[in-house]
Amino acid sequence: MADATTLEIVALLAVGFAGGVGSGLVGVGGGVLFVPGLVIFLDESQVGAEGTSLLAIIFVGALGAWRQHGYGNLRVRDGLVLGVLSPIGVIAGTVLSNELPEQTLKYLFAVVMLYFAFTLGRRAIWPPAHGGAEAPPRPDSAPG
Repeated sequence: MADATTLEIVALLAVGFAGGVGSGLVGVGGGVLFVPGLVIFLDESQVGAEGTSLLAIIFVGALGAWRQHGYGNLRVRDGLVLGVLSPIGVIAGTVLSNELPEQTLKYLFAVVMLYFAFTLGRRAIWPPAHGGAEAPPRPDSAPG
C-alpha cells in the first residue's frame, strides 16, 4: 500500500479505531473487526488481512492486558500457556492458509465469526445454568 490515497488512510484509521474500541469495550479480538475491515473497505486479500491483523493485535493485546492487569483481571499463568502454545498454531495455520484457496479461507472465517456470534448471543440470552463465576469488582468501583 505504498501509494495509499487519503481515503485508504482514513479507512485504515477507522478500522484501527473500531478494532481498538471493540477490543476495549467488549473484549472481542481486534481481528474480528480488522480482518473484515481490511478485506471489505481496503480490498486487501484474506491472507494479507489476517497477517496484518496478527501484527496489529500484538499492540492491542499488550495494551489491553496492561489495563486489565490494573483491574486485577489478568491471569498470567493462563496467558503464558496460551502465548507459548500459540506459535504452534500459527505455524499450522500459515501452512494451511497457503494451501487453501482464498475463497475457502473467507468462508472458514465467516463460519468462525457466525459460530462465535451465535455462542455469545446464546449466552447473553440464556446464561449458563452452572452459575459461572462473576467478574470481581473493579478497584475503582468500591463504595466510598
